[in-house]
Amino acid sequence: MLTAMPLPLLSDVEAGHAARVAALIRSEIAGAGGWIPFSRYMQLALYAPGLGYYSAGTHKFGAGGDFITAPELTPVFSRCIANQVAELLGRLGGGNLLELGAGSGVLAADLLETLAARAALPREYRILEVSGELRARQRETLAGRGSRLLERVRWIDAPPEAGWCGVVLANEVADALPVERFRIGAGALEQLGVVAADEGFAFEARAAQAPVADAIEARLADLPVPLPAGYESEACLILGPWIAAVSRSLEQGAMLFLDYGLPRAQYYHPSRDGGSLCGFFRHRRVEDVLARPGLQDITAWVDFTALAEAGLAAGFEVAGFATQAHFLLATGLERELAAAGEGRDAAGRARLARAAGMLTLPGEMGERFKVMALARGVEQPLSGFSFRDLSASL
Repeated sequence: MLTAMPLPLLSDVEAGHAARVAALIRSEIAGAGGWIPFSRYMQLALYAPGLGYYSAGTHKFGAGGDFITAPELTPVFSRCIANQVAELLGRLGGGNLLELGAGSGVLAADLLETLAARAALPREYRILEVSGELRARQRETLAGRGSRLLERVRWIDAPPEAGWCGVVLANEVADALPVERFRIGAGALEQLGVVAADEGFAFEARAAQAPVADAIEARLADLPVPLPAGYESEACLILGPWIAAVSRSLEQGAMLFLDYGLPRAQYYHPSRDGGSLCGFFRHRRVEDVLARPGLQDITAWVDFTALAEAGLAAGFEVAGFATQAHFLLATGLERELAAAGEGRDAAGRARLARAAGMLTLPGEMGERFKVMALARGVEQPLSGFSFRDLSASL
């Protein structure tokens, strides 16, 4: 899915956009005395209004964008997710569905179609989306499936304030939350921030100060293997406040998170020196996350132990943790593949099998991607974690 091919040259329009984003970040750095935390750089590069990667009008998803997510590979993925959502809504006696960052809108469209076929539609499908360009694309995708789907969808600018019940869904969202970059120093923890350098930007280390130092050191305190001096990685310190904000009004229901990541003991293992932070541009992995600001995605794997801790602090319990492969198998992957293959010729069935392999094989998305459910007031166990539940590894 990602190649080591040389990065394509920027067009004049793209170069101009990157220059405007860089100017904004340089102004921020100057105003802060010459140094900003990497989390602030990431926030600006991805989410600055009208300029950031997810805020500006650039094509991100699919073959013509920078990466392909699971829903774009095959609708079988969404149908498996829909089976879990239908189970949850059934146990709740109905409710709403809230998708955080709906991307191209393909997952929303597939979910609504599948839930309609199962007579399990949510009362309302809410999409929390910060990008106006992505909202327009989502609306176009849903409208192409028929007005009956679009009529059930409502876009919102912030998490609901009034109490509600139902399901929160976040597919490849937590990996794009701003992270802090750190290094284990000889005597103290170092925070890697960003400075202006020549025509671009560079990392510069400073002694980490409270509360950043305290938060990172707390995460590293109970690791089974101590980290050596010089070890570098990242930590998403806003995960707790983010979970609290999106779940505060969810009185009864569950949150499903699908993303690439690891339990903490594996995430911060000495063999993973350097962490997982990287960029994506035109289906190429980019090691220089400070290049092409506003034009490339910046992402880091999810510390699922931190996600579980954030859920517990917000009043939820971990209702399951599994690899994506195990979750999809438990939610009917084989059945959905057989149904999707009916009426297809040999070439069509082969394409379907390749897509399923991308979703489940260990070397593809099957093990790198995990699924976690956080629940409050929901009957358990959930079927998605019946094949194998890895919650004990957290």
